[in-house]
Amino acid sequence: MKEPEEDFAAMFEASVKAKRYEKGQTLEGTIVAIGPAVAFVDVGGKGEATIDIDELKDADGRVEVAVGDRIRAMVVSTEGELTLSRKLARGAATDRQLEDAFRAGLPVEGKVEKVVKGGYEVRVGRQRAFCPFSQIDTSRTEPPAHEGKVYEFRIVEYKEGGRNIIVSRRAILEAQQRESAEQVRRSIVAGAVLTGRVASVRDFGAFVDLGGGVQGLLHVSEIGWSRVSDPSQILKAGDEITVKVLRVDDAKQKISLGLKQLTADPWSSVHEKYAVGQVHTGRVTRLTEFGAFVELEPGVEGLAHASTFAPTGGSQGWSSQIAPGMTRAFAILSIDVEKKRIGVALQEAEDVHEYAERADAAPAEGFGSLADKLRGALEPRDK
Repeated sequence: MKEPEEDFAAMFEASVKAKRYEKGQTLEGTIVAIGPAVAFVDVGGKGEATIDIDELKDADGRVEVAVGDRIRAMVVSTEGELTLSRKLARGAATDRQLEDAFRAGLPVEGKVEKVVKGGYEVRVGRQRAFCPFSQIDTSRTEPPAHEGKVYEFRIVEYKEGGRNIIVSRRAILEAQQRESAEQVRRSIVAGAVLTGRVASVRDFGAFVDLGGGVQGLLHVSEIGWSRVSDPSQILKAGDEITVKVLRVDDAKQKISLGLKQLTADPWSSVHEKYAVGQVHTGRVTRLTEFGAFVELEPGVEGLAHASTFAPTGGSQGWSSQIAPGMTRAFAILSIDVEKKRIGVALQEAEDVHEYAERADAAPAEGFGSLADKLRGALEPRDK
């Protein structure tokens, strides 16, 4: 029994003995506590390591990890306590640490010293590195705009013992965008109301950036309840707007957005505002072969059928009596809320109520009401 007991004692001693770490070593650990200044990381063995809380925050200053999360970091100090870092500060990075950062894919801090042929000279630690123009940002910028700036870079090439180093800031930015995009996509579901920024405006609508580079399409037909002919008159690139997610097609990576859905459909109150026989002011929006469309209020249009205009002798002569943009009084002839249709007629000198009263007084088998006649004329053509 003595030998097994000795083996157990040796195993126990080995299990509690602190591991030896070296500066520049890359390791993985689990976050066990998060304090105001540092977070504590279980890296195995007897003790815990610490990492500055600022290294665990996103671009908006929010801590992006939680207790139980695993992180990959580099040992930057073994004096007193084990200290970790997820990036190497440009003034503290040694040649050995730069090589370790290259192999581990960890970011390093660098200062853009000056513009050189094809890119930038970047000071990283005691070394000079090269960053091509195409790798300084995700969008095209003027070269002088980056001189003197301190950025995080990823070492993409490390050759000749550190005498030939190529770095990329774009790789860091794209990784951040992918992570942010994944978080954003989880919040994009049909029915969600989100705030975004107009990325570009086209004839058919606008593309809206919802964060992390994820864009959705706000089609021109979904901008407002009233007809929108030119989206650029309403939206501009850079505008911050609130939109509703209408559809998400994961297979095609398409997101359909709506703006008008955040306000009440004006047709929902049509039955309260309009009735057959009433006269309302309307604005002519467009002419077609079969009649004129008249806006009674934003989002509510009526149709003045060609047959409701006074005879002129020609098949299209009626159109000479009216023009787009003209505001006139129109009589309500018919209302179909379900189909979102309102029949109207240009109000002439004689009041429409007098026509209706005379027609209603006639026998049922006679001429019928004016509204019935015009409604009959509208139905076979408004299809």
